[in-house]
Amino acid sequence: MKITFLGSGGGRFSAISQRRMTGGFRIDNLGGKNYHVDPGPGALVRTYQFGFDPRNLSGVFVSHAHTDHYNDAEILIESMTRGMTKNNGTIVGSSSVLEGYKEWGPCISKYHQSKSRIVILKHGEFSEIDSIKVKGTETQHSDPAGSGFQIDYNGFKISYTSDTGYFDGLVQDHEGADILIASVLRPGEKPIPGHMCSSDFISLIEKIEPKVAVMTHLGLKMISNNPVVEAKKISKKTGVKTIAAFDGLSFNINYNNPRKFRLISLKDVESSMHSTSHALFNSGRRNSYQTSVKRKEFDEMSIMKKN
Repeated sequence: MKITFLGSGGGRFSAISQRRMTGGFRIDNLGGKNYHVDPGPGALVRTYQFGFDPRNLSGVFVSHAHTDHYNDAEILIESMTRGMTKNNGTIVGSSSVLEGYKEWGPCISKYHQSKSRIVILKHGEFSEIDSIKVKGTETQHSDPAGSGFQIDYNGFKISYTSDTGYFDGLVQDHEGADILIASVLRPGEKPIPGHMCSSDFISLIEKIEPKVAVMTHLGLKMISNNPVVEAKKISKKTGVKTIAAFDGLSFNINYNNPRKFRLISLKDVESSMHSTSHALFNSGRRNSYQTSVKRKEFDEMSIMKKN
């Protein structure tokens, strides 16, 4: 099994600025199937950019009805169903994504739902999908119908919190996770409501004790604060190997020894096609801090107040 991050940014301002990509992540060769999770803005382009093919998907997961999580879902579904000409794959999502809940959603049209199996994530309920079992997990977020999930493949468990604030039930929902992937918007100890910060993630890791923890969906303040340094602090505090996701991060999982893996930084396979050059990309990364200072884009809350 391989997990690849086609984007590590999250939150509306990170998505708008594309300081980090927002294509979500893929889980490939899980029981011979491939799944795309939370395909936000740019997911289709990033799929090709890092050498994947959206037509080989077996499922698309969308955790909740916010643009940075669902934006490219329909075009990936079209890829999965060969342009809506074949019945294929499974669409897994919260009730807000698939049915609509009050002012949230629906985010995937009935047309795009018509060629695939539909699974609505419900808290604490299990669904069989291909060779895996999926459990919906509770979130506390501005989309009240949103959902995280835990995948169980022959006893090996991958948990994804999606966007949520920290609460006691989060530990119970993700108990037993071998790989814990969490949305961690901010560094330090001051979370934004509906999101976790580093100290929340530490509490979650210490209680769940996964083999590997990955923080993604990084907001502007986390990006400017150096997520790698933050992940090292979390690793030292918890004793659990903690990774700060980055755009193009990929690693293979050994089911018998998940702690043993090698991080791979994927390269743009055809930069001219995607209007991306390594020189410009590296320059942009070097100048990220200076750009943040110039534009005063360290903090989601300050941007909201300013506007």
